[in-house]
Amino acid sequence: MSTPAQPSLGRRLVSEAVGTALLLAAVVGSGIMGERLAGGNVAVALLANTLATGAALVALILTFGPISGAHFNPAVTLADAAQGGRPWAEVPPYIIVQVAGAFAGVAAAHLMFDSPLYVASRHVRAGGSQAFSEFVATFGLLAVIWGCARTRPSVVPLAVAAYITAAYWFTASTSFANPAVTLARSATDTFAGIRPVDAPAFIVAQLLGAAAATALFGWLLPPRGAGVEAAPAPLPSMSKDPA
Repeated sequence: MSTPAQPSLGRRLVSEAVGTALLLAAVVGSGIMGERLAGGNVAVALLANTLATGAALVALILTFGPISGAHFNPAVTLADAAQGGRPWAEVPPYIIVQVAGAFAGVAAAHLMFDSPLYVASRHVRAGGSQAFSEFVATFGLLAVIWGCARTRPSVVPLAVAAYITAAYWFTASTSFANPAVTLARSATDTFAGIRPVDAPAFIVAQLLGAAAATALFGWLLPPRGAGVEAAPAPLPSMSKDPA
């Protein structure tokens, strides 16, 4: 039986842009709704934000995974390319549409809740503990993706969503784990926001966490042809099929 042709680059880029936009609409919109309904109870608002984000991730990865791989995350795209799952020439356009989609999702959430299109966030997320939290969050995310995609690819959507749902609560930063998400959330002065001045430290920590996890799983679960017997196929959820 012949393998189905991979969708064109244009279709994959639109898939990444729309999927990332819907993800940010879910993150920011649920943060606004949760904060409005929680009556000042931050724990309740965070719980609402967490559940909506986790549910959206499962749905979006299942929907867009077969088209683009449902990265929705520059760190994931870079890791995939580093392991040979995606040509390096496709990395810049993937990242561009992910960032553009993220900002579009923030704007959509603001429009739904009758807020200004973009407002610089005043939500302080500074300090070494916050940056380290993002390292841990992104390391764990890439570990889950690599481990599951190479052994049980069908569970990647649920595994990713479960991890992010948990990481909202066990990291001090509430687990952004995504450079595009971080940049876009600096443009929303809502529950989900981050001050623009705090974003660079998050992004550096996220990229370092992704690199560390990719290096570790390159050793733990080497791709086919790396000198091991019958190694599982690399990231099917990222290439031909997740997020």
